[in-house]
Amino acid sequence: MSRLVLGTRGSDLARTQTAIVEAALRTAWPDLEIEVHVITTRGDERGGFSPEPTDRQAGRKGMFTAEIERALRDRRIDVAVHSAKDLPSDQTRDLEICATLPRAAVDDVLITKGDVTLSTLPARATIATGSIRRQHQLRWLRRDVEMTELRGNVPTRLRKLTANAWDAIILARAGLERLGYRPASEHITFEGFRLRSSLLPLDKFLPAGGQGVIALQVRSDHEKAKAALRPLSHEETRLCLRAEREFLRLLQGDCDSPVGVLTTLADGKMTLQAQVFAPPNPEPHTAQLSASSSEQQPEQLAAALFQEMYGKEK
Repeated sequence: MSRLVLGTRGSDLARTQTAIVEAALRTAWPDLEIEVHVITTRGDERGGFSPEPTDRQAGRKGMFTAEIERALRDRRIDVAVHSAKDLPSDQTRDLEICATLPRAAVDDVLITKGDVTLSTLPARATIATGSIRRQHQLRWLRRDVEMTELRGNVPTRLRKLTANAWDAIILARAGLERLGYRPASEHITFEGFRLRSSLLPLDKFLPAGGQGVIALQVRSDHEKAKAALRPLSHEETRLCLRAEREFLRLLQGDCDSPVGVLTTLADGKMTLQAQVFAPPNPEPHTAQLSASSSEQQPEQLAAALFQEMYGKEK
């Protein structure tokens, strides 16, 4: 294949992620001509909702992906570059995720203007987040704080923190690091402001399915694009993503609840963790299951965990 057209959103993070894909393609195929098309999505037009893929009532499924997928189907692009957590889990047969880059850190990060952490924030402190999942996790752990909606790309969200009378915001570590920030260092500098950053505990703030993953989507019949992307794919990430997406797909039949889900691979064993909030109960329903890893295992493990949590009748 001599030419490949990549489709992406126009946010700073989306462009950065597409540049990562482009660099990997140029390493694998030095003679390949690469073109990038920037596509405006409904999420961009509406001010940058931060979607949670299983929150159907919020109306956010596909907010950042539908227009890019339409360009893929119309053959205006060959490859769609997505943040995997934006993609609805009930994908159609004509499109598929054929490659994933190595997963970035999956943590959420609390960014504060003062030298405080989640545990030391004062009562009635205001935390801004557009994520339904994170809102429920906060209500579970800190029922005494106030929450407000947060939209926009990463720089816009940081700018809103500095400009408003808020105490904190929550962002994904992966996005911050891909844009050049170092949230694990306890402080970041943004437009002259020194902000405190603290990683939120994964056992409490389980991430959205696919968080930290760059997913490359193609038409199912586009064999040349698949072949071009094959050298880029990180198989451990791809297997973990399959398990998370299958668990989310199983939930979507009649579940409108915010969900955290994470798969890890270690010593030949795959472990899937899930955290499902079912209002009005503030406590999440949690479970974890492990099995030996194999090419067929992700979907089987997701189904087994789902059955353990909800039984055959769910």
